[in-house]
Amino acid sequence: MTWLITGGAGYIGGHVVQQLVEAGERVVVLDDLSSGSPDRLPAGVPLVVGSTLDREALDRTIREHAVTGVLHIAAKKQVGESVAEPLTYYLENVEGLRTVLAAAVAGGVSRVLLSSSAAVYGMPDVDLVTEDTPCAPINPYGETKLVDEWLLRAAAHAHGLSTVSLRYFNVAGAASPELSDEGVTNLVPMVFERLTAGQAPRVFGADYPTPDGTCIRDFIHVADIASAHVAAVLRLNAASEQVNLTLNIGRGEGVSVREMIDVIAKVTGRDITPEVTPRRPGDPARVVASAELIHKELDWEARYGVEEMVASAWAGWLHRHPEA
Repeated sequence: MTWLITGGAGYIGGHVVQQLVEAGERVVVLDDLSSGSPDRLPAGVPLVVGSTLDREALDRTIREHAVTGVLHIAAKKQVGESVAEPLTYYLENVEGLRTVLAAAVAGGVSRVLLSSSAAVYGMPDVDLVTEDTPCAPINPYGETKLVDEWLLRAAAHAHGLSTVSLRYFNVAGAASPELSDEGVTNLVPMVFERLTAGQAPRVFGADYPTPDGTCIRDFIHVADIASAHVAAVLRLNAASEQVNLTLNIGRGEGVSVREMIDVIAKVTGRDITPEVTPRRPGDPARVVASAELIHKELDWEARYGVEEMVASAWAGWLHRHPEA
């Protein structure tokens, strides 16, 4: 039994591959290396350099590695970029998944695990976001992830696939410095970047209807994201009947932007006075996951707290930016 991991050489993908290998699973990675690196992969893991849009490469990989399950992580994921380049996002994220599913069905693969996102919910006006909270994405990135879920559901119905869609909340941290995030699109690395440049980190809006006026989010350690994927893979491997699940991955605890900056100050030992700037359009005041269903279905729960996320992310930042 072999799992094909698309995007497996990226930040999240590298963590997932590592934990799957440690769990004894056989894996092969397909990655175009646009944002990934072969250095993230454990020794001995086969890497196919290619795109999810390349049907020939997918067919060949599934055949040559006797693939029985697909874990689809590869995607474009920057919200602002998606607004500027919606055609690219629909091509890469939707047509990419369609091509992967077509190859999987043709190759007799019956298990598919999809990396989705809390961006499918948009601006939910609830204390805890459950999987039944209405989906109303507010940017092309979130739209493509919701369309991906619809596409996977339709393919499962038509072809008898067992599937799991995992909706990530705010990912942070690293299992080791070498696997840390190289991008600067999330709050924690954005603060690190400003600190390294000798600048005050920005807080986008401090007039939200929250206790300290800043946005509240559910931050989740990337190692917990990876362990949720392992739990989903094991569930699909063991299933004797068709499984079709959509699950949040979160801690079920909200942390405000100001609270997160305070933790960063504690971990880094820096005196941080943030610069408050106007709100960004489309930022909801609060988005926090309900993690009850994933615990019930996969017997999974997050292990790491916010300080552990920040400390591991800072170690990774120093590894990549020793001048900090």
